Amino acid sequence: MGDETLPRLLMHNVEQLGEKVALREKEFGIWQTATWRQFADHVRAFAMGLSALGVRRHDIIAIIGDNRPEWLYAELGAQAIGAISVGIYQDSAPEEVKYILQATDSRVIIAEDQEQVDKILELWPGLSGVLKVIYYEPKGLRNYDEPFLATFSAIEELGRSFDQQHPGYFDRELALGRPEDVAMLVTTSGTTGKPKLAMLTHSNLISQGRGLLEVDPLESSDEFVSFLPLAWVGEQMITVAAGIQCGFTINFPESAATVQENIREIGPRVMFAPPRIWENMLSQVQVKTQDSTRLKRAVYAWAMAQGYAMADSRFSGEPAGIGLRLSYGLARLLVFEALKDHLGLRFLKRAYTGGAALGPDVFRFYHALGVNLKQVYGQTESSGLCVIHRDGAIKFQTVGTPLPNTEVKIAESGEIMVKSPSVFIGYYKSPESTAETMEQGWLRSGDAGYFDDNGQLIVIDRAKDVMTLHDGTKFSPQFIENKLKFSPYVKEAVVFGGDWPFVTTIINIDFANVGKWAESRQISYTTYTDLAQKPQVYALIRKDVERANGDMPDAARIRRFLLLHKELDADDGELTRTRKVRRNLVAKRYQEIVDALYGDRPDVEIETTITYQDGRTALLKTKLHVEEMDEGPRTNADKRTASAASAR
Repeated sequence: MGDETLPRLLMHNVEQLGEKVALREKEFGIWQTATWRQFADHVRAFAMGLSALGVRRHDIIAIIGDNRPEWLYAELGAQAIGAISVGIYQDSAPEEVKYILQATDSRVIIAEDQEQVDKILELWPGLSGVLKVIYYEPKGLRNYDEPFLATFSAIEELGRSFDQQHPGYFDRELALGRPEDVAMLVTTSGTTGKPKLAMLTHSNLISQGRGLLEVDPLESSDEFVSFLPLAWVGEQMITVAAGIQCGFTINFPESAATVQENIREIGPRVMFAPPRIWENMLSQVQVKTQDSTRLKRAVYAWAMAQGYAMADSRFSGEPAGIGLRLSYGLARLLVFEALKDHLGLRFLKRAYTGGAALGPDVFRFYHALGVNLKQVYGQTESSGLCVIHRDGAIKFQTVGTPLPNTEVKIAESGEIMVKSPSVFIGYYKSPESTAETMEQGWLRSGDAGYFDDNGQLIVIDRAKDVMTLHDGTKFSPQFIENKLKFSPYVKEAVVFGGDWPFVTTIINIDFANVGKWAESRQISYTTYTDLAQKPQVYALIRKDVERANGDMPDAARIRRFLLLHKELDADDGELTRTRKVRRNLVAKRYQEIVDALYGDRPDVEIETTITYQDGRTALLKTKLHVEEMDEGPRTNADKRTASAASAR
């Protein structure tokens, strides 16, 4: 890899692609562009602005906000002078922001807008050593007069003056950078507690991006829409690690509300998203289909039957017969092309899903449409990706085979182990955690899995989450949860088993879809809690539970379920910022509900404190129904075991 760093790759692109569009951002309804030369000019100006402020090699700058060109200018500008960037999720609560800023001793904070600046102002008395807070969206900030605040453009102007006064400074700093230098700190998902900070070097990221491009080449003429948080390693993996190497155009949507519309406008050639995004798009299709005319529903059902048959043919490696090819071609003409165009997927060469398991039903749906969706597998600690599906060898049960220069093995305990140039160098200021995660150069993933007969990796679940039922049956709660989430009416599910004698689940309804369903049937409701406890809604969700139970072993079938009175929320700590369930926290917080699922009562009364936006709190008392499935009567032994487990 020579002496490549991310900023040096950017400068190389200026030589090769100088006037080609590198970045595109929609503002006020108009797409604004920046060429690779302009991109590099902004990076240079901001890098010199940081230097003028006093930022030096190995200092850390923090960035919080939505995806914008300024995020990349700041990140690469810091790296160009040997500093390190750390991204913070834009929806992080002030306490989460405080944890990262204090843990990293950040010297400069780049905050997108008034919302993010207000978080910093709230935390300011507890911060030390911060040179400047820089914002790039000035709306609402005109009357803020704190001396430590500055606009992004002002820092760039400061940098241009500094550059003129110190000729050669930028080039010397750029040349001092080494591939083994830490480029960024990336927060782990934090499913079991506070997130750790993984140190990723330039060579880690470049190696990962190069491996991806070797498997799935992309061209500088391709388009990519960056809409997932740049604080997430998955977005850095495509946007920065791969994007700067292949030189494709990076597009930023106007706002979170316009992402789907902007994706449709751009027609990206490559797309990466976690399962929740793919599940949400599927839910939109399912709900709109149900609201259409009987004829359209019939045509859609016929087309999907052809699509699933073609997808299964491809998965099995068996060539499709002439009849299926003809019927599938007609289905594409009548349904699939228009549907893909509506979703913004029409021009995709390939799409990726990762960060969590995607249910097989969802995976089959996109392949039925003709979307080349691939599973990928990796961790923050492996720069986001180490295993991927190859074209023509896609199996929805697997996540594919390792990237070039990557080794994957299964430990005796069943844990997946990874060795690769993209594996991180450790956790920031946490040698103990690093020692626990690394074993003689191998990264311990914490996931359980195995290889199939074709050498493709199958990931079962987090090793700590794999459960053993009382009859010895091992099962993955995540597998059952994904089957439930195939329904447009189920937003989240948390399955319990393990020490318990049978399987139960807590379900979050999808408020928008279930609300629309209720309105179409003239079922009145007031709040989420009220809707979730309607008998008709329980009957609706019961069908989804029965479907999920249909092909499950007897011991792993859901016996009882409950519709939760509120949505699981990252602000309440129940989900991570990447929307993974913190299973242990949920089990502990809702212990009373879990006990009721394994008891004999048909309902449970709970008390919940709710907080209004103005800070007022109120005590909410609610009775939640526990639905019993028709899986045969529970034995006295089952009840005794459940009672004993509850007592523990």
